[in-house]
Amino acid sequence: MLSFNAPGQGSQKTGMLAEWLESPAARARLEEWSGVAGLDLAWLGAEASQEEIRDTAITQPLVVASELLAAAGLREHGLLPQAREESGKHGHHRTDETTVVAGHSIGELAALAMAGVLSDADAVRLAAARGAAMARACAEHETTMVAVLGGREEEVRSAIAEAGLYSANVNAAGQIVAAGDATTCADFAANPPTRTKVRALDVAGAFHTPFMESAVAEFSAAAAEVEVHDPVCTLLSNADGASVTSGRAALDSVVSQITSPVRWDLCTQTQMDMGVSTFVELPPAGALTGIAKRQMRGVERLAIASPADIGTVAGATQAA
Repeated sequence: MLSFNAPGQGSQKTGMLAEWLESPAARARLEEWSGVAGLDLAWLGAEASQEEIRDTAITQPLVVASELLAAAGLREHGLLPQAREESGKHGHHRTDETTVVAGHSIGELAALAMAGVLSDADAVRLAAARGAAMARACAEHETTMVAVLGGREEEVRSAIAEAGLYSANVNAAGQIVAAGDATTCADFAANPPTRTKVRALDVAGAFHTPFMESAVAEFSAAAAEVEVHDPVCTLLSNADGASVTSGRAALDSVVSQITSPVRWDLCTQTQMDMGVSTFVELPPAGALTGIAKRQMRGVERLAIASPADIGTVAGATQAA
């Protein structure tokens, strides 16, 4: 069983689309997606500085576009279901019970597209709407996030709450992200819980906490305007790691996830329980593969960093 996993914000890198732009098909896709996002994604992904792509309003659609360029290549090798827009609005989608898709935070929109819930264009459109809404929410308060490494989960989560912060991401055993007021985060880092290390994260705000509440209504309105279908492969939710069979429920969960924690630890555990044998991370890859190395022992891990890696993944999965 294969799983395809889309990373979230913070994984972006300068020039991350440069190699993909060598393909005319990829350029055409980016031109279409730039139109729906209202951004020059090709320029942002090939030439913009790290500071420029750090802006939440840019980062989120850029990351989703990167993931969906790789997804297009995986579809060409028959590793993912046909794209929703390519099969036609009323075309038949074959249900694939051997493929699992999941996304971390903004990566969930790419996962919904991979599962046939959304078209690729709508996934990028919603990523741009989400990013813009969350950027405005970030401007309302000076907030941030810090990674808490080590310690016992219950003790760490209790210490985070006692400090007046939120457990925004529970990524793995010994890896929880706390978020909230920037000064409170700094104080917490200066006095970390027992047997932990606290590391500041280069993010624009306290994502997946009540500080993002003002973004919910705006993004919800955008989500209500897109066409939604039920998933045609196994789609896991960040909310609880469970499989979602309703497309509308999946998108509603992405909306509510703006202010609630990402439970990537549960997504990983579900994949282990389902018997996933190969874990593939889409670009910009690295973070989720690193977690899988610790949490999914015995599972083959593949990271897609460039177009050349698509063939490598196809060869490895077909030989398995």
